[in-house]
Amino acid sequence: MTKKHDIITCQKIFRCLLLLLIMGYVSCQIPIKTKPETPLAIWFDAPTEKWDEGLPIGNGSLGAMLYGTSAKETICLNEETIWSGEKQYDRDMPEALANMDIIRQMLFDGKYIEAEELVEEKVLNERLPLGTHSYQMLANLVIERPKMTKVASYKRSLDIQEAIATTQFKKEGVTYLQESFSSFPDKVIVMKYGADQPGKVSFSASVNRTENTDIEVAKNSIRFSEHVSNGYGVKFNAILHFELKGGRSMVKGGKLTVEDADEVIIRVVAASNYRGDDPETLTEQTLTNALKKPYSDLRKGHIDDYQSLFHRVNFDIADSEEPDFPTNQRLDSVKAGKVDNYLTQVQYQYGRYLLISSSRPGTMPANLQGIWADGFKPPWNADYHININIQMNYWMAEMTNLAELHKPFLEFIGNLREMGRITAKKVYGARGFTAHHTSDAWYATAPFGKSRYGMWPMGAAWSCQHLFTHYEYTEDKEYLRNYAYPIMKEAALFMLDFMVLHPETGLLVSGPSVSPENNFYTVDGKMATINMGPTMDREIIFELFSNCIKSANILEIDKDFVGTLQTKMNQMPPLKIGSDGRLMEWVDEFEEPMPGHRHISHLYALHPSNQISKVKTPELFNAARKTIDYRLANGGGHTGWSRAWIINFFARLQDGEKAHENIIALQQKSTLPNLLDLHPPFQIDGNFGVVSGITEMLMQSQDNEILILPALPKAWPSGKINGIVARGGFEVDIEWAERKLTQLTVKSLLGNDAKLRYGSIYKQYQMEKGGTLKFNSEMEKK
Repeated sequence: MTKKHDIITCQKIFRCLLLLLIMGYVSCQIPIKTKPETPLAIWFDAPTEKWDEGLPIGNGSLGAMLYGTSAKETICLNEETIWSGEKQYDRDMPEALANMDIIRQMLFDGKYIEAEELVEEKVLNERLPLGTHSYQMLANLVIERPKMTKVASYKRSLDIQEAIATTQFKKEGVTYLQESFSSFPDKVIVMKYGADQPGKVSFSASVNRTENTDIEVAKNSIRFSEHVSNGYGVKFNAILHFELKGGRSMVKGGKLTVEDADEVIIRVVAASNYRGDDPETLTEQTLTNALKKPYSDLRKGHIDDYQSLFHRVNFDIADSEEPDFPTNQRLDSVKAGKVDNYLTQVQYQYGRYLLISSSRPGTMPANLQGIWADGFKPPWNADYHININIQMNYWMAEMTNLAELHKPFLEFIGNLREMGRITAKKVYGARGFTAHHTSDAWYATAPFGKSRYGMWPMGAAWSCQHLFTHYEYTEDKEYLRNYAYPIMKEAALFMLDFMVLHPETGLLVSGPSVSPENNFYTVDGKMATINMGPTMDREIIFELFSNCIKSANILEIDKDFVGTLQTKMNQMPPLKIGSDGRLMEWVDEFEEPMPGHRHISHLYALHPSNQISKVKTPELFNAARKTIDYRLANGGGHTGWSRAWIINFFARLQDGEKAHENIIALQQKSTLPNLLDLHPPFQIDGNFGVVSGITEMLMQSQDNEILILPALPKAWPSGKINGIVARGGFEVDIEWAERKLTQLTVKSLLGNDAKLRYGSIYKQYQMEKGGTLKFNSEMEKK
């Protein structure tokens, strides 16, 4: 080749590279077309100074909420075990048991107000001040870049497919880029600050917590520790390590200052003594291991681990082409009346992202805010409300192929037994264990607060549903024998002792208890809340006993106990329909002061249980429909989690239009710009509840059947969902077009028979473990 030829070739290469750069620049400046393969993301073209509009990252134990501006960014750090308080063995009131029968008789006599007064005096302990037994943030890491004002091309985003948060902007011809993620395999938060020109990364870093925090700032690290709440809580230790490429670092004014670096990698590790470990030793070991790996390896290990969970399910209902624009603008357009299927698609996978990020094997369960909390007194202590909220967190775990993420909650239920046995004995003179509406990191089970929420000993029994649900999906007999069934049996023993005969009907009823947080009018017009035999109690007990019977029969044990449970079930009152056709919330037909109440507890039998169904109980099914319609007509669903529960109800009612209508209502009324759920304020259960609801609109597994597209709305004319899981161990892929099934694939994970129902079509097939069935639109095998 000649020298001239070489020059021409180089010019051609240069032109191609220049063209590619221009195309890349243009693609960042103008709206792009969103296609199904486009990475799912939440993104914004403006900063925010609001914590609850930040971007959350997490690995189950170590999390952060990223927010702020180019000049001052706040990384609110969280570690799952940073709790104030300690175990309290004296919270059960000493005179509760002596007054229990007196209270019951008052209720049978219709003396509801007098009974409530006695309950609040003798049974319910006082509610502890907010923050006393509370989840807390770890600290705020503040990054300050005072010269970074009036920047251009600002974008912050969260890639849900890789679990990486990014902030990018331009200043005086320099593009700055920050990447952040929380790695489960390496137990570390990693943040990289870089620029496309050398020597341009400069900032100061500081940590803010409390005046009691011991903070040590060095040239390349910030270390801090504290005994939480002046010694009334855990001890923790945390380290922020700064690795520089180029430039220099120093301590100035108590802050770690970085000047003229090419890039900076920050590694964050933290631990407490919650599980009996030495936090300083743990953090040093974790940091040492994390420093052995370059950024690229940490990043790859994080993505590989995360995607091994996330990529199990694919969901696509978006139009083939639609403009891409910031998430908050998408949400605003929905509030203005637009239907945005891509937003719903992101919302679905965002819920799965949040569970992967806040609940991993070996961690604590996701709390009211997952693992993301701001300050030291978050709403409702960011604790564990077990009268629906924590249960809703995990409805979607098994069905969206995240069964191992269910384990922290399953372990939490078992850990309630120590305190729950004490409460059962001291308060009720009963065997077994119980828990009331709220628990925490210390497994509190005692009743406290006001009657309308505190006098409710059903928390453990409801939670036990999840123990059997995990078995239904996995059919792990060793788990059932050695772990789940013994816990369920203890909860059932409590209920056997807790129920008493109604003096008029001779039927077994529970009480004193409430329909969670709701009230009724007495015959003389007073507002009361405590009752004997609330409908939800009966439904929970019935399901617990049923699951115990099923488990004992599977394990071929406890025949006498099974007989006892069956006898007691036969003595329980049936579910009753009121004079207006609605399912009755209490044994008696009371008038409701708040007909649009956020709790719709008496529909527990419809969802999450399946005691009410279209085929088995058509009259109750219709009554349940009237119940939910009435609630909504009177303003129901005004909190995010309540609206999410309503989506699940309508999925079970096989009404896709109403289910979709409530998805839109959730987006319009109870969703923050970053798609976090609003109670208000932020509460994560709605994020999780909408995922289970959408899944059940497309597939349900109950009564040994798999229902295909039972509640498909008109707004989703075509789409697909792959990798969802049905009870009995089936992995299911569904595709549809023009609202009709086009392809169905069912893979057996356990070798059970497949019983499939699509509309009026019902088919049953014998399957081997690992076997796969494929069907076309007419449910004919391919």
